[in-house]
Amino acid sequence: MKADLITPAVARYVLEHSTKPDPLLEELTKETMEVTGGSAVMQISPDQGLFLTMITQLMAPEVAVEVGTFTGYSSLCIARGLSGGRLHCFDVSEKWTSIARRYWAEGGVADRVTLTLGPAMETLAAFDQTVDLAFLDADKGNYPGYYELLIERMRPGGLLIADNTLRGGHVADPAHDEVTTVEIREFNDLVIEDPRVTVLVLPVADGMTLIRKK
Repeated sequence: MKADLITPAVARYVLEHSTKPDPLLEELTKETMEVTGGSAVMQISPDQGLFLTMITQLMAPEVAVEVGTFTGYSSLCIARGLSGGRLHCFDVSEKWTSIARRYWAEGGVADRVTLTLGPAMETLAAFDQTVDLAFLDADKGNYPGYYELLIERMRPGGLLIADNTLRGGHVADPAHDEVTTVEIREFNDLVIEDPRVTVLVLPVADGMTLIRKK
C-alpha cells in the first residue's frame, strides 16, 4: 500500500478491513514487479483498484476513459465495474500494454476495452465521445493538457479522477522543488481555480483527486 500519508498501523488496518485483491490482480502485481523493475511503482495500489471498481459500479458509465494504462491493473479494475459501458485506454507503450491485454482477456473483460496507442495529447484530441468517467495517471507534466481535453468532453455530472496528486505530501512543502512535485502542485492549483468543477482531494495512496464537472 502506497499510503505514506498515514501511519503504518493505520495502513495495515485499512487493508485488513477492505476487500482483498483476487488471484488475478495479485498475479498481475507480481508480474509487473518482475518485468518492469523500478517502473513497478507506476502501478496503482490494491486499495485504489478497489476504489476504481466501486466508483465505476456506482456511476455505471457508458463511456469511461483511462489515460496511462501501463500493465493494466487500473483498467482491469475499471472494466470489471462496467455494466454495459466501454473503457477507452490511451497509452504510448506497446510493450507494457501487451501485458494489460493478456490480463483483460484472462479476466473476461477484453470485449469492454478499446486501447489506443500514441501520444495522448493527440489521440485524446481525436476522441469524439462524451465521457462519463475518466482516470488520469500518466506523465505529470501533461496533466493540465489531458485535464482540459477530458473536461471538454465530459458530461455534466461526470467524474475525473487524477492520481498522484499529493506526491507523498511534498506538494504541501513550498521548499520541495523536485520537477514532478512542482508540476503536480501547479496542476492542483489549476483545478481548484476552475469554476467548471468541484474538487475533493483524497489522501489515498499517493493522493487521488476527484473532479466532478458541474
